[in-house]
Amino acid sequence: MTELPPRESMDFDVVIVGAGPAGLASAIRLKQENAEISVLVVEKGAEVGAHILSGAVIDPSGLNRLIPDWESDHTAPIKQKVTDDRFYWLVGMRAIRLPNFLLPPLMGNHGNYIVSLGNVTRWLAQRAEALGVEIYPGFAAAEILYHENGSVAGVATGDMGVAKHGEHRSDFTRGMELRAKYTVFAEGARGSLTKQLIAKFRLDENSDPQKFGLGLKELWQVTPEQSKPGLVQHTFGWPLDNNTGGGSFLYHLPDNEVAVGFVVHLNYENPYIAPFEEFQRFKTHPLVKKTFEGGKRIAYGARAITEGGYQSVPKLAFPGGLLVGCAAGFMNVPRIKGSHNAILSGTIAAECMNAALQGGRANDTVSGYDDAWRDSALGHDLFKVRNAKPLWSRFGTAIGIALGGFDMWMNTLFGFSPFGTLSHGKADADTLKPAAQFTPIAYPKPDGKLTFDRLTSVFLSNTNHEEDQPTHLVVRDIALQQQSEYEVFGGPSARYCPAGVYEWVEDATAPGGVRYQINAQNCVHCKTCDVKDPNRNITWVAPEGGGGPGYGAM
Repeated sequence: MTELPPRESMDFDVVIVGAGPAGLASAIRLKQENAEISVLVVEKGAEVGAHILSGAVIDPSGLNRLIPDWESDHTAPIKQKVTDDRFYWLVGMRAIRLPNFLLPPLMGNHGNYIVSLGNVTRWLAQRAEALGVEIYPGFAAAEILYHENGSVAGVATGDMGVAKHGEHRSDFTRGMELRAKYTVFAEGARGSLTKQLIAKFRLDENSDPQKFGLGLKELWQVTPEQSKPGLVQHTFGWPLDNNTGGGSFLYHLPDNEVAVGFVVHLNYENPYIAPFEEFQRFKTHPLVKKTFEGGKRIAYGARAITEGGYQSVPKLAFPGGLLVGCAAGFMNVPRIKGSHNAILSGTIAAECMNAALQGGRANDTVSGYDDAWRDSALGHDLFKVRNAKPLWSRFGTAIGIALGGFDMWMNTLFGFSPFGTLSHGKADADTLKPAAQFTPIAYPKPDGKLTFDRLTSVFLSNTNHEEDQPTHLVVRDIALQQQSEYEVFGGPSARYCPAGVYEWVEDATAPGGVRYQINAQNCVHCKTCDVKDPNRNITWVAPEGGGGPGYGAM
């Protein structure tokens, strides 16, 4: 075997993995407090924002703390205030509106903004670079570097120019070692390096299993008469049954644009559920169908989101590093918001790191961070809603949401919950039941106008990977995949993947007459397979930097 040439190395005070709201907030706060420290952000997307997908209605509380004068910055892409806030329970083809006065105050959206989170991160990147932060898009952090004592020493970016079967192409280039006194992991939900860190340092030994949902989103250009800038509309119920959690959003932006999305909680039991098809079916409901008549779908994307909340947040500080944002699990499920908490967590982490750096420390555990977030507005935000998800999971949609609302009111009015703090129970990989216990679901065929197929949708996500590279979707035991995932659970990966990556293809030459086909080129980096595979047999790893979706204003 040819010996690899050594990697070049660069040293920084802080290296941040991921240019999302949390990572960029950390970078900005670090430089705000100490302009002399060196800060690098690496981003696997081809540009900042390329892999950012969110609804999004943003609570400005995080920005208010990070950049108090943001409203006076005319370049900030945060303009459209929420003007109308509606919540519906869909029962079949009926829509029952819940009066706003019944909803806990924290569920209200007045004072919030409808945004493209991708554009917000691009703006935050500009603010960071103006402060002297270095940002390297198109570089995927693929390996964690450690000191001899086991502390994190930084990360290494992936080698470029590696062919499908591991051989080096003519354009082969070694990755780079990026060493730091502290490394911040802001990879988003189910980050591949974060997953390794949680296991190595046993960060989750005192927390509940993290819970996840799959969020799917489309951006539409609607007719002027259907455009209602400032309208925020959420639903729960149909087309999901009472035992399957999830809901929808409709956000009206300026310029006749509407963001529509659907979230399916990944603790569902029925292996025949297909979240993408449930989303398409949702759009046929009379409440929402009329919005898209005469309109045009212009973008699509999908992403796993963290849903465990307060009791699922692991220990976040470990020797040489910290977790922030959705990598830490700061999504607020009832509010369907996470960006404000991501920014707050990045800000708090930066302040704790700055104190350590000023004290001459390096590569140790940043003391105070785990207590600081729980004592902050971020911790209070998550604590009030900590039982909403467990109640929904235990009692189903109708009763669970009613109990969750009662619990949030009790927390708001009296500062306590009659339920205490409930546990989530199983990890999402353990909730599927054998296919023999269910009947296959016959989903309607797409019409190409309101409802669509997966491959047409993936095209709109601008997803691309260098075809001649090792697959970034690693199946540990292909025989197990057939014996269990296919023969016991009915091949759910072909349904839960929102991009058509996985297929069970009839093949007379293959064992059992079927062959597992992985279309890695289609992958939109949602990471649902890494979460939901019933045997934990699929691992998502970072592909060559710059690959994946190319979300514009999503």
